[in-house]
Amino acid sequence: AAMPGLLLGDEAPNFEADTTQGRIRFHDFLGDSWGILFSHPRDFTPVCTTELGRAAKLAAEFSKRNVKMIALSIDSVQDHLGWSKVQDIGWKGRSSRLSQSSRAVGQTSAETLSPCVQVFVFGPDKKLKLSILYPATTGRNFDEILRVVDSLQLTAYKKVATPVDWKPGDSVMVVPTLPDEEAKKLFPKGVFTKDLPSGKKYLRYTPQP
Repeated sequence: AAMPGLLLGDEAPNFEADTTQGRIRFHDFLGDSWGILFSHPRDFTPVCTTELGRAAKLAAEFSKRNVKMIALSIDSVQDHLGWSKVQDIGWKGRSSRLSQSSRAVGQTSAETLSPCVQVFVFGPDKKLKLSILYPATTGRNFDEILRVVDSLQLTAYKKVATPVDWKPGDSVMVVPTLPDEEAKKLFPKGVFTKDLPSGKKYLRYTPQP
């Protein structure tokens, strides 16, 4: 059965929540930025503490990409503030309204056998571009989250896709719907086709635009 919650392409719910920075409406919080929403089962949990610390260290990297971060936890704003002080993580926007707003974005830990945590990436159009579901015992990889943000932003504005293990600066793939002649005009650095046993010419690469 399909997991309840948002599907790719769905618009983010415009929930209201009390946060460490005051009351917000989610769409207003995002503005014209990309956004990442992280869910957490509770404050003062060991794995989540390491994640928030990592997020704080990478805040400048996310800011460079015009990405705003916000996290959800079931606990109160007072707990969030205490957690921030104890860990000195200095991270913005933790919400106190998990019991209401988390259901709106598909957090299902209360309905499953074990807690889970999620990552949601929203575009400037407020639509869901990516979601990843983790068990609460597995810390999220923020290098991977940055990498997928780079891929999402690149492929949103250019007619390319990113291949397996792609990193910024690597060659990218020309989308299959783009005719060869148009691809040559669009990518002046060249389009290179990989030879395959099938003889088909669908693996087309170009330097990252």
